[in-house]
Amino acid sequence: MAHYSDIGPGPGYAAVANQGLTSLPESAMADSRALSWKLKSVMDRLGALVLLLAVAPVMLGIMIAVRLDSAGPIFFRQPRFGAGRSVIVVTKFRTMRPEGTDIGGRRQATRGDDRVTRLGRFLRKTCLDELPQIWDVLCGRMSLVGPRPHPLALEVDGQPIEALIPNYHQRHRVRPGITGLAQINGNRGPVEDIAMGRERIRYDVEYIEGHSIWLDIRILLRTLVVPFQKDGSY
Repeated sequence: MAHYSDIGPGPGYAAVANQGLTSLPESAMADSRALSWKLKSVMDRLGALVLLLAVAPVMLGIMIAVRLDSAGPIFFRQPRFGAGRSVIVVTKFRTMRPEGTDIGGRRQATRGDDRVTRLGRFLRKTCLDELPQIWDVLCGRMSLVGPRPHPLALEVDGQPIEALIPNYHQRHRVRPGITGLAQINGNRGPVEDIAMGRERIRYDVEYIEGHSIWLDIRILLRTLVVPFQKDGSY
């Protein structure tokens, strides 16, 4: 399983390494990180606009398919944790029957879940149910890349996940993303056990601490192959 550290150093790494990180003025490092996050915000809005225009025909087709496949709304809107532990509303194509929907997210989807519709299984497996979140990015609620937003009442082994992982809320220091470092490394979909939860938080914190625009681009490119991996959502 790859880690951010496996991605490799950028240009000029050797020179910086020879000097030692302590030789870099803290203010310069802080300014560099601040600029990186500002550029990320611009990239989010522009990228979301381009993506929304590109996938509009696909989204229209899915909207029609959801309407024909089962009764209920086309979209599923769920409150989740955003930046600073604020509550945001995340939009997805509906993949479950309305009567089986858990808005709080306490009951996660399981393999062979009878609440998931026939079309919903395909949408979840291919991640196409996440496409409406491009609009959430355009509105500033989410980022293209970041920790995946979790439902407010998420539980693992019958307990709130935040009670099981002491540094859980570290992931809420930034806006959540459509995809992230954990997802491209196979940790996606339901949090099945505490080990999976801890690993996801580790990836999320690793992403935040080592953020760069180049890292975002690498994650976005690798996300394209995620739906074809065996370890998918269900």
